[in-house]
Amino acid sequence: MKKLKDLFKLFLTFFKIGLFTFGGGYAMIAILQSELVEKKKWIKDEDFYSVLSIAESTPGPIAINMATFLGYKKTGVLGSIFATLGVVLPSFIIIFLISQFFDAFLKFTLVQYAFKGIQACIGFLILNAGLKMVKKIKSPLEIALLCTSFTALILFTLFSVNFSTIFFVLIGGLVGLTAYAISLIIKNKRGGNQ
Repeated sequence: MKKLKDLFKLFLTFFKIGLFTFGGGYAMIAILQSELVEKKKWIKDEDFYSVLSIAESTPGPIAINMATFLGYKKTGVLGSIFATLGVVLPSFIIIFLISQFFDAFLKFTLVQYAFKGIQACIGFLILNAGLKMVKKIKSPLEIALLCTSFTALILFTLFSVNFSTIFFVLIGGLVGLTAYAISLIIKNKRGGNQ
C-alpha cells in the first residue's frame, strides 16, 4: 500500500512539473530544483546538480532523464516508469489537443500574445537556472571552465562559427576526467614519497 502511495506521489509531482513548465529542459531546472530539493526533499542540493549534469550529458530531455533517475532512486523500476509518465503525459496531452485545431488556434491574437509572454518567461527561467548553477561553482577548475566556455560561446557567436553545444559538454567532461586523473597521479606520488 505504501509503495502504491509513493508511486502515485511520484506521478503527481512529475505530472505537475510537466504541466506547469514551458520551454523544455533548461526552463524546467529551476522548477525541478524547487520541487525536488526544497519542497519534497527527495534529493540534496549538491546531489541535484550532479544528477542534473548526468541528465544533461545523457541522451534525451533533461526532465525525463531526471524523472527516470529519481523515480528509480525512490521506488525502483516502477518509480522510473511512473515518474517518467508523469513528466511526459502533460506535454503529450497538450500537444495532441493543440494539433487537432492548430491552424485555427494560432490565428487568435490572444494566443499569439500569450506565446510572446511565455517566451519572455522562459528566457528568465533559463537565466535563473544558470545563475543558480554558477553560484555553486567554487573550484578554480570549474571557474576556469566556466570562463573559457563563456568566452568561446561569445566568440563563436560573434564570428558565426558553427560549434555544437554538445561539444562544450563533452569537452567539459573530458577536462574534468583529466583533472581527476592528474589529481590521482599526484596523490599516488605523494603517498609513494612518504
